[in-house]
Formats: sequence, structure tokens, C-alpha cells
Amino acid sequence: MPKRNIVEGGGRMKIDGCCHCGLISYEADINPDYVVICHCTNCQTISGAPYRVTVPVKAENFKLRGQPKTYVKTADSGNRRVLAFCADCGTPINSTTVDDRRIFSLRLGAVKQRAQLNPKSQGWCRSALPWATDIGHIPRRPDPAH
Repeated sequence: MPKRNIVEGGGRMKIDGCCHCGLISYEADINPDYVVICHCTNCQTISGAPYRVTVPVKAENFKLRGQPKTYVKTADSGNRRVLAFCADCGTPINSTTVDDRRIFSLRLGAVKQRAQLNPKSQGWCRSALPWATDIGHIPRRPDPAH
């Protein structure tokens, strides 16, 4: 995915999001054509889920309120990423590179408009959990009454 396309052109969408407890919130102007699924084992472990879904945003199109806690992870490739999350509730917020913070990857779970953001590609598929790519056949339980 060329970074030039993330930063320039394409369809634009204003989104907002927050952590579960509300301590961290943000607004962003994104290109929804770049929503991606990552199946790498790091994303599985850090998210506590079978994959992570993100959307990139240029730094000047991202307004963060609150001070997330950060953690620097080193991938198998040696690349280092700064992961930001709420220190109180643990909600993942975003990630960026250690040395160049012009692009942030927002975690779709914290985006209020997440139902409108369909992934367009997926990566690190060799690490994908076999059952996670087709769950339509798994029986559904009824939602509890509120």
C-alpha cells in the first residue's frame, strides 16, 4: 500500500473514537479504502483477538485528546512500533513508527463508525487462525436482554 495514497486523494471520511472508559478520545479524517486486517502473531497477542483491524491517518488529520500510555514493540523484522492504549481500561488506540510519526494506524475497535469501515485487504495471512476467516457456520447465541 503506497503511503502517497494514504496521505493524498481518495474518498475521505470523518471518524471519531474513544477508549472504553472515555479517558482517551480522538477525531480523524481518513481514507476508508485503506482499512486492513493484520493476522500476524504480534497483533493476535497484543489485541487478544484472532486479528487486528486498522486504518491509517496522517498526523495532521488526527486530533487526540488525553494522554495514552505507550509501549514500543519490536517485530520479528526488527521494525519498532509505538503502541498507544488507555492506561486505565487498556483499550488499544493506535500505533506509529518510533522514528517517523507522520502516519498513525487507528485501531478499528475504538472507532465509533467501525460498522461502516469494511476491510479492503488483509496481510500476514500465513499466521491467520484457520477458523477466523470463515465463522458463518458457527451457531449464534441470542443476545441477552438489556
